[in-house]
Amino acid sequence: MSEKPWAGRFSLPTDKFVEEFNASIHFDKRFAEYDIKGSMAHVRMLAKQGIILESESEQILEGLKTVLEEIESGKFEFKTEDEDIHMAVEKRLRELIGQVAGKLHTARSRNDQVAVDFRMYLRQEIFEIKNYLKLLLETILNKAKNEIDAVMPGYTHLQTAQPILFSHYMMAYFEMFKRDYQRFTDIIDRLNYSPLGAGALAGTTFNIDREFTAKELGFIAPTLNSLDSVSDRDFALEFLSAASICQMHLSRMSEEFIIFSTSEFAFIELSDDYCTGSSIMPQKKNPDIPELIRGKTGRVYGNMISLFTTMKGLPLAYNKDMQEDKEPVFDTVDTLKASLKIFSPMIEKMKLNKSKMYSSAKLGFSTATDLADYLVRRGLPFRDAHHVVGRAVAYCLDKGVDLSDLTIEELKGFSELIKDDIYDYITLEASVNSRKATGGTAKVSVEHQIKLGQEFLSEN
Repeated sequence: MSEKPWAGRFSLPTDKFVEEFNASIHFDKRFAEYDIKGSMAHVRMLAKQGIILESESEQILEGLKTVLEEIESGKFEFKTEDEDIHMAVEKRLRELIGQVAGKLHTARSRNDQVAVDFRMYLRQEIFEIKNYLKLLLETILNKAKNEIDAVMPGYTHLQTAQPILFSHYMMAYFEMFKRDYQRFTDIIDRLNYSPLGAGALAGTTFNIDREFTAKELGFIAPTLNSLDSVSDRDFALEFLSAASICQMHLSRMSEEFIIFSTSEFAFIELSDDYCTGSSIMPQKKNPDIPELIRGKTGRVYGNMISLFTTMKGLPLAYNKDMQEDKEPVFDTVDTLKASLKIFSPMIEKMKLNKSKMYSSAKLGFSTATDLADYLVRRGLPFRDAHHVVGRAVAYCLDKGVDLSDLTIEELKGFSELIKDDIYDYITLEASVNSRKATGGTAKVSVEHQIKLGQEFLSEN
């Protein structure tokens, strides 16, 4: 068992099981690239400030480059006894360049080191997530443009409510994922400050230049309070919250794709390469991908609650509990990226059954509200119009027909205000295209939504 950097205080070596329980190396090795880049910036600053010699800085930098190359090539051996990625890198650096490697840790602590690693890692992952989100937004927009005239039933309580354009339905999810994109952008705005140089909790006695290292690592500026710098995990909590909302949007859309692809609905057909079959029922085509995305939402929520629970009672500053911050974030990053990556092509390859959507939109008297609005425009109070249309619907139920199937004489029998132009209002097309106000389902309104969506994508 190798001696720890902090072993001077202790008379006994670390128990083997304690060592394994305490180690984070097997998951925080994901920080390796960022840990080394942070160390490079730190050592350049130390030399610039005259805290170490320029020649020592050059030796350390060359050694760090070698360590990074070993990690990237897969030659680096991660060992439990090294405890975490910081000590693993420093140990290997010492093997490569000797005692001068010990000067790398001047004027910093593992507390500020892990905080800067975590922020750099998450910043990069958020950039990648935003790219996946942008691709999804583009896919949704293209689907809406290509299917601009398809009519489908809109629902409340999963009961037929009013007819809408399928493109309007797709643009609803465009708005959701657009907000997700904006949330992740906002997180970077707050995350992008460097805790490097905060030390263990109180700063350092050395004349360091935190502005220099912040700039070197692409941060806006250094963090302003050393206690907060090493104990803050708000950026991780914000990420988990935003990721949970985004995964929830994916889950909602997945749920509808699952329903819409059933033989009862048959609105859509998912491509064969995004479905699976049954081991016993040869006719089955199962929507396993949207089901999995719906299922994975639970683990993303669990990760968020896990870290909130870890952080809720911690005193300032750093506590070992905070080692539990990484795995929930890593798992959420992997889950959300995979879900987004697979969702875009699934939508792109999805086929619509437009005739089934149209015929279903005629069921459930989806234009009943249009008939009520027609009567209101002719002076009847809405509550009275509601009652008149309710009687007309009951009549249609008895006959097994839709409102638009009734003769003009039958319709006039419910109110003397109904005239021959009523069919200009109670067909599916008339209902859809009458809703021209901003945000409505009329084609002209949806085309405006698509135009604004294109502008958002071009700006981002």
